[in-house]
Amino acid sequence: MSGSSLKIKQTLVSEYLYALKKSKKYGPQVVCHKTYSSETGNFAQFPSNLNEKLTDSLRQFGISRLYDHQAKAFALISEGEDLLVSTPTSSGKSMIYNLPVLNNILSNSESRALYFFPLKALAQDQFRILQKFEKNLRKSFLVDNYKLAAIYDGDTSSWHRKKIRNNPPGIIITNPDMLHLSFLPYHANWAHFFKNLQYIVIDEVHTYRGVFGSHMSWVLKRLQRILRLYGANPTYILLSATIGNPGQLGEMLIGKPVVTLTRSGAPRAKRNMLFLNPWDSAAHTASQLLEAALKRGLRTIVYTGSRKMTELITRWTRPKLGDLAQKLSSYRAGFLPEERREIEQKLTHGDLLGVISTSALELGVDIGDLDICILVGYPGSVMATWQRGGRVGRAGQESAVILLAQENALDQYFMRNPDDFFSRPMESAMLNPFNIEIMEQHLHCAAAELTISDEEFTSFPDETRKTIEKMTWNSLLLQGSDGREWFATRKFPQRQINLRGGGNQLQIIREDNGEILGEIDSGRVLKECHSGAVYLHNALTWHVEKCDLENKEVVVSAFTGIYHTRPISEKQTEILEVFTRKSYPGYGVSLGRLLVREQVTGYQKRNNRTNKLIATIPLNLPEQRFETVGLWLEIPESTQAELEKAQLHFMGAIHALEHTMIGTFPFLILCDRNDIGGISCPVHFQTTGAAVFVYDGYPGGIGLCSEAFERIGELLKQTGKTVESCSCETGCPSCVHSPKCGSGNRPIDKDACLKLTRLLLNPENTRFAEKHFKEIINDKLLVSDIKVCAEKKKGKGMAALPSHYGVFDLETKYSAAEVGGWHRADKMGISVAVIYDSLLDDFVTYLENEVDRLVDHLFQFELIVGFNNRRFDNSVLAGYTSRNLNGIATLDLLEVVKSRLGYRLSLDRLAQCTLGSKKSADGLQALKWYKQGEIGKISRYCKKDVAITRDLMFYGLENEFFLFQNKAGKTVRLPVDLETVILREMA
Repeated sequence: MSGSSLKIKQTLVSEYLYALKKSKKYGPQVVCHKTYSSETGNFAQFPSNLNEKLTDSLRQFGISRLYDHQAKAFALISEGEDLLVSTPTSSGKSMIYNLPVLNNILSNSESRALYFFPLKALAQDQFRILQKFEKNLRKSFLVDNYKLAAIYDGDTSSWHRKKIRNNPPGIIITNPDMLHLSFLPYHANWAHFFKNLQYIVIDEVHTYRGVFGSHMSWVLKRLQRILRLYGANPTYILLSATIGNPGQLGEMLIGKPVVTLTRSGAPRAKRNMLFLNPWDSAAHTASQLLEAALKRGLRTIVYTGSRKMTELITRWTRPKLGDLAQKLSSYRAGFLPEERREIEQKLTHGDLLGVISTSALELGVDIGDLDICILVGYPGSVMATWQRGGRVGRAGQESAVILLAQENALDQYFMRNPDDFFSRPMESAMLNPFNIEIMEQHLHCAAAELTISDEEFTSFPDETRKTIEKMTWNSLLLQGSDGREWFATRKFPQRQINLRGGGNQLQIIREDNGEILGEIDSGRVLKECHSGAVYLHNALTWHVEKCDLENKEVVVSAFTGIYHTRPISEKQTEILEVFTRKSYPGYGVSLGRLLVREQVTGYQKRNNRTNKLIATIPLNLPEQRFETVGLWLEIPESTQAELEKAQLHFMGAIHALEHTMIGTFPFLILCDRNDIGGISCPVHFQTTGAAVFVYDGYPGGIGLCSEAFERIGELLKQTGKTVESCSCETGCPSCVHSPKCGSGNRPIDKDACLKLTRLLLNPENTRFAEKHFKEIINDKLLVSDIKVCAEKKKGKGMAALPSHYGVFDLETKYSAAEVGGWHRADKMGISVAVIYDSLLDDFVTYLENEVDRLVDHLFQFELIVGFNNRRFDNSVLAGYTSRNLNGIATLDLLEVVKSRLGYRLSLDRLAQCTLGSKKSADGLQALKWYKQGEIGKISRYCKKDVAITRDLMFYGLENEFFLFQNKAGKTVRLPVDLETVILREMA
């Protein structure tokens, strides 16, 4: 932008802000206007080791020097340091990774780099930049017809994908999903590329937090395994918006320390930040401010919180713009890729004057030079506010960011305390690489991609080793026959994992035409989409006709009624494990593993206009339960007594404290309040008094409460400030009420909550006494515990067997086809039956005319052992006797195998691998022998089967596993706990 153009823009922005503040309508709504003066840049010369061809190319782009942080980054990367750069927008981050990568390619044409972007639009941006470099550097490449870069994502055709695989370019631009689904499962197809991979670039690192970040950390661990296979050790270059913990996030993501660079040398133009608390709705106010900006020729972006609001503001604004109407566009998810790219191109080239977008344009997509940013509602974090605000003023002109508050706790808190926003540090971004569910999913993928060796197993952290042991015990991984390697149970487990979601998704379907409206995850569906619920989707109202959990469908119809619905739920929290504890003067706080149980017991119908209760409808829905990580505050009895002495409602106090703590989580940590759950208990059976629990709302935890535990004092202080600064009398959504409360925000006592936070934080209190947790006794949970599973591998061997047991098998006279199907086993008849009797230590053979003696013999045993005897042999015998054979304690080895593996294995398959012994014949041969009258041959065959079954049981009791050959032809272990089955059967 030329100097004269800059001056004109600065004048226009200043005039716009002046008119806004002087306006009789909007002036009084402005609660804060903060100005940031322009800053000069700090520059550095091109590094001496930067290829001259590359410096010539930069000069052709009008770049004659670098910002000093770019030069420092180049030096660190050149030394092989793994680097994370966390600087503001418009600080030239793309140059930080492109320069060292291109410099290396110019000296070594075999060098390869892998670029990751979370959005396709970002990938397209960087591809265009690299195409410009390729055009300038064409003659400098060492190989003829060299291809510098290519995009490999969901929009890449199958033909083009094959072409890229067969002849990989210097740089492949992709996303985490493609690495997970296309690169790692088929790594042999990428062997040459991986072998020469020298740089891995991960942009927008701050987006890899929570569930997505936890998945990404494991995808990168899997990538590192494959790279070790091919002898590669690339340098990592990570780029992030400004966050509170860049080094910590980088290390959690790639599994090793990173050097951080957080100071930017880029110049910055004058910036304005206005907070405006609208009298009208924030959306209508945004439309009016947008209209005024566009008519002044100011290029403007409006950020909204939903697709529907994006379309509504566009619809309201366009008719008022006259000839400018075509220069305004909306931009959101749901547009076709070509539509989004067309809008991006129009913005970049200046064909559009304004755009209204969801967060889809928050990340670093090149959308040209903008002047005004209007935020419809607080984006949820200081980081996101500056990230979106950083889209304006990128050409060196004065710019303005206008935050329009909505009616919620965070927005209204900052309207009352604007200085707090400007003095507040950036939030921390957290993930949990040891989330058990996510870890199990990716360990399964890792084993499918490359067998896990015992050497690798010993190098894993304790949490990973324990998880592998648990997965092995549960047959989610199969251990090799010698116990020195682990295999996957499925060929392509990657296809079952959604990196960007926490749970299973249910489709929302219109009843009248079958149209799929969207999706909802299984964790929310019973609260929001139970039968009878009124569900809001894209600002349209729908009535839930049916919630089909089995088929993963929610069927809805259009709704025009006058009421909305609110779920009623009951919740319980159980402490499974305490990780760590801290004591403070007024309270104790613990961090640990929790079991959360919640059941929706009914719902309320409430009038839309008055919120008056119309009816309460009971529901009979299944309980939802999951394990997660949480923290809990223990409230001293003296504090409870003091509140009750002041005639304040104690339950109302801790309930309000729970709500407000959850609502203020986003002040400290990058998250949404829906990522957090909680429960308040005036008495909890595992603590000695009252407790307030707050937990991660995803199975296994995503690191939020772990970070909050370390910052519990900050969280409680912010909680107190939020309550104290709210002007309401008894509580409102801006302070102590929660829109997700299962008990309808009752009881709630705002005054009691404020006094409670003051008591908790009072430094003069006697230090909170350490308390001992009651012992948790829950056999069902203990059996599934990782540590217990590991200990059970020691086994007790033969001691579990009773003194008198029998091993039993029989052969039939007729096949299933001959009697009309397997369900008619009682018609198949007995040719021969054989029992091994432990007291006799011998085999006893019975023919059909001796069935009564056979049955009497079976009822003498304390335990019967067989292979499919409960389902088949007993059914055959039912044709001869009415006595209940299923009432005898039974160890059915086929049942054990199927329960562990999920499918059946033949006795012969198990015997060959486990015992090195084969069956002497098969069932079909036995039927032929019967027709030929060869009863002796059937007897010997049946006796051999009984001996194999007995020896297989002995092996399983002593070793706690069987061996079998999986579909890949590998001999693997199948863990079995025959001891527990026997004890349970004989109980």
